[in-house]
Amino acid sequence: MEKILSLVRRCVEDYDMIQPGDRVAVGVSGGKDSLVTLAALRKLSEFYPKPFTVEAVTLDMGGTDDRPGADFSPVGAWCGANGVPFHLVKSEISHIIFDLRKEKNPCSMCAKMRRGALHNALLDLGITKIALGHHFDDAVETFFLSLFYEGRLSCFQPVTELTRTGITQIRPLLYCGEGMVRGAAARNGLPVVKNPCPADGFTKRQEVKELVKELEHKYPGLKERVFGSMQRLPLPAWEPVEHRRRPYAEETKT
Repeated sequence: MEKILSLVRRCVEDYDMIQPGDRVAVGVSGGKDSLVTLAALRKLSEFYPKPFTVEAVTLDMGGTDDRPGADFSPVGAWCGANGVPFHLVKSEISHIIFDLRKEKNPCSMCAKMRRGALHNALLDLGITKIALGHHFDDAVETFFLSLFYEGRLSCFQPVTELTRTGITQIRPLLYCGEGMVRGAAARNGLPVVKNPCPADGFTKRQEVKELVKELEHKYPGLKERVFGSMQRLPLPAWEPVEHRRRPYAEETKT
């Protein structure tokens, strides 16, 4: 976790993600990415020069007629053992999308419903900053998704100000590769919860993930160059505050 923590701190500083007194919620889906984000920020909060606190917020999507919902009790237990407040938000999003609407392409609507439910929960809790678990590989794949399917150079931002709600999204895991995150979750015994979504593994993102993997094998260092280009162009909000240029190749290898 030391390497993860070092990269998370650098990312937080490069994009000025955390301010003194911040109450930071981590959107914990139960997957490895969000759990590593939670564990890293909890540890960072112990010594970071700008004091902040960390809480976990989990949106329970509920189940469908033929699939039970996820069991988040291990996540709650981990939070309790590590002094992290845990908020479980119940919903019936899965039932609505798959049983009632029977969506054939559910991802877009699901994302909107999840985002709305999560933001409402944050506002009810009085929290205006949330950390999301998007990592290095997610950023590169999103860049290609936007290029292939929208015809534009785009990606989510390291820090996003949502003016309608007053919520700020931060992505402190951006300097960490997926392989590194997976290894950290396993080594630290984080309570990863299996994704019960019927569409898991059958999305456009999964197709692009597999394509990028093939391209990286053929053109080693491709992902690092794409990520660096997003900072150098830069894409909106992607230029680091300190404008530090460091190689990511060794740090993000799976």
